[in-house]
Amino acid sequence: MELSDKIKAVSNMQKYIDTHYDEEISLEDLSRAAGYSKFHAERIFKELTGKTPFEVIRAIRLTKAAQTLRDSDDRVIDVALENGFDSHDGFTRAFTRQFHLTPRKYSRETPAIQWFVHYPIEAYYALKEGPQLMANNKVSQIVTVSVVERPARKLIFLRYNATDYFSACEEVGCEWEGFFNSIPEKFDTAAGGRLPQFLTRPGTGGQAFFVEVPMEYDKPIPEGYEIADLPACTYLYFQGMPFDDQNDFPIAIGIVNEAVESYPYAQYGWKRSDNGPVLGMGAEAETGARTAVPVEKM
Repeated sequence: MELSDKIKAVSNMQKYIDTHYDEEISLEDLSRAAGYSKFHAERIFKELTGKTPFEVIRAIRLTKAAQTLRDSDDRVIDVALENGFDSHDGFTRAFTRQFHLTPRKYSRETPAIQWFVHYPIEAYYALKEGPQLMANNKVSQIVTVSVVERPARKLIFLRYNATDYFSACEEVGCEWEGFFNSIPEKFDTAAGGRLPQFLTRPGTGGQAFFVEVPMEYDKPIPEGYEIADLPACTYLYFQGMPFDDQNDFPIAIGIVNEAVESYPYAQYGWKRSDNGPVLGMGAEAETGARTAVPVEKM
């Protein structure tokens, strides 16, 4: 079986799971979505994602439950039933095994935890293969620029030495995104990019994954992560347009990155600053790609 056939089969199963995760899903359902036997569908899914379909379904349900517990006053039993669990005890055991604290404690304290991120397999391979930006005209080339003032704050970050995203994930794992996005106090979504010089270690490129939080943030962070104070600063937010196919997200990111590098900062009275990190916030089809660049007046 060609790799492209495997990617398509897994993508179809992922889409089915995303649409029906709150319903009863059988291996037969997934095999129909994939177009292969139950045995081959399960094997291909595990081969390309590293997890079985039902491990992914459970992780999605638990993460959706965690989001509800964080953002609402719903009872634990109601959240359990809404996310496919048939008992309070079963949900509590699964939640505690996944996140290392009980749902009740999480609802009360809302610490940062490792939310599960369901990466689309087609987008993963599109990024890995490095698509040719000029060969695709489905993503709008329009990028808007706006000014955002940020107060003094803290930066939670995870350093890496790799020079590309996949090597970075091999080095430090990919759990950082779910962890950062679980923080309710964050200013914006999880990001990757370059640290300011005062946080960069000698002999490194200063690359890290990070999120900005208010100065008063005092919740614990996992081992290996760091936290530091940042001064107030001004960002230019470069915002790409929404796009139709999530698999085009590497192209959308490339368009915004090109705008960041070609923008006539001096013409508008700006120069790039080192008062904060460069925030590469990825791209979602519904919202487009975003990058924030720290600047100051000339």
